[in-house]
Amino acid sequence: MKTKHIVLYTLGLSLALGTTACEDYLTLAPISEETIDNAYVTGPQLEAALTGAYETFQSSDWYVWDNVLFQDVMADNHYAGGDNPEIFAIDALEVTPTNSRVFGAWSSIYNGIAKANLVLERAPLIEDPSLSEERRAQIMGEAAFLRAYHYYNLVKMWGGVPLMLETVKSADPAVVRKPRASADEVYDQIIADLTYALDNRLPDRYGSEANVNKARATRGAANTLMAKAYAQRPTPNWAKVLEHADAVINSPAGYQLLGNYAHLFDGEHYNNAESIMEVQFLGANEGNWAPQMHLPPSISGDTWRKFVTPSHDLIDAFDEEGDAIRKNATVLFEQAPWADEYWGNAVGSEIPFAYKWKNASGWASADRQYIFRLADVILLKAEALNELNRPQDAATEVNRIRRRVELENVPQAVASSQAAMREVILNERRLELAQEAQRWDDLRRYGVALEVMNSLEEIDLRTGNAVNYNATASDLLLPIPQQEINRNPLLEPNP
Repeated sequence: MKTKHIVLYTLGLSLALGTTACEDYLTLAPISEETIDNAYVTGPQLEAALTGAYETFQSSDWYVWDNVLFQDVMADNHYAGGDNPEIFAIDALEVTPTNSRVFGAWSSIYNGIAKANLVLERAPLIEDPSLSEERRAQIMGEAAFLRAYHYYNLVKMWGGVPLMLETVKSADPAVVRKPRASADEVYDQIIADLTYALDNRLPDRYGSEANVNKARATRGAANTLMAKAYAQRPTPNWAKVLEHADAVINSPAGYQLLGNYAHLFDGEHYNNAESIMEVQFLGANEGNWAPQMHLPPSISGDTWRKFVTPSHDLIDAFDEEGDAIRKNATVLFEQAPWADEYWGNAVGSEIPFAYKWKNASGWASADRQYIFRLADVILLKAEALNELNRPQDAATEVNRIRRRVELENVPQAVASSQAAMREVILNERRLELAQEAQRWDDLRRYGVALEVMNSLEEIDLRTGNAVNYNATASDLLLPIPQQEINRNPLLEPNP
């Protein structure tokens, strides 16, 4: 593979730190005394800190691409593709504590938490008449949402993790080394942060500009994350899932399913009515490098082997459902100038490419990941209704999603069975949300991850042998990075 040239959007935070002139430079205070305490003292500086907290979505590999690896590639939707041994290990469920992608994800997510903590700490202390109390409350609500979202990604992938709820003010190991909180404790903190965000006047909209409303934390985003957290935690609360899903569906923000599924991913309809929150890649020096990693030579303009190859099992799932609309929006078949061990062990074989991002743009694409969109919430509502023993109502919600892609309603015999509807909803989520970093969460939430992975019938064409994933309970969570265990002896590793 060619060297990966990545232009990551890094936002400069220009802080006006005026100092009094002094004739004798020896009387100047040490540079080290310019600390958080005197660097964030005005409203504009606080706004800049908040902007820096949002920037994690653009600069963190987890939110750009690695979440797809640890969701779709780790599950049954995609193969690793490419040539990276650490991604092959993710595909094979052989992730070790020394895998650098595990450490990169962990550290970049915690970096986002540190930025959110800074905003939450400084906002109450700023005495600037230009900062209204309403805006101060909104800023704190936005930061609380961001912290909750980062912890959500940590806890669902690693289980219990250390709760860092304030900025680090000391290098003392007794201060910075924290043990793992339990998964339930982390979820409790997520829910507390989201409750605070909703109580602190997060708006339904910030104005009339969609590129602002879809970029920032709103009540719709907070209620979506609340529904997902209540569903994903070790003991789900389905009544709460339903409550918060309904708050999104009935939001004054007016979220609506797009009439054309393909418009969600054609690069021409971002910040649309279905989008609740999305990463705002603009292209050029604020572009997304991930599409170049996936797209075929006819689009990417290069010939090296691409990553995240759709699996036979995913393609079969589309075909068995007769789901041509979502398949064509999600997958593109093309002859490849390399041999693929699953689709054709010869150069020139036709293979599928991940296609929900459609514009490579030389490592600087404007293609975006949705953080949340309405179809996910509707299917989550269906799941909650079904778990509350209301399968007929669940089928009604699923049918809303199916009608958009010209599929028939769920048969009545299926809609009357809670067990049958579980399978329908899980499959519907797969077809609707492939390549959107949802699949591994879904399989674990349904308690079928091991069964699904161990029942896959995948053949390595290089040997003709079946692939044995040998999935065990120890594969359900990512390992704690070895670098973190070495630094912090209080961290207990996952099995």
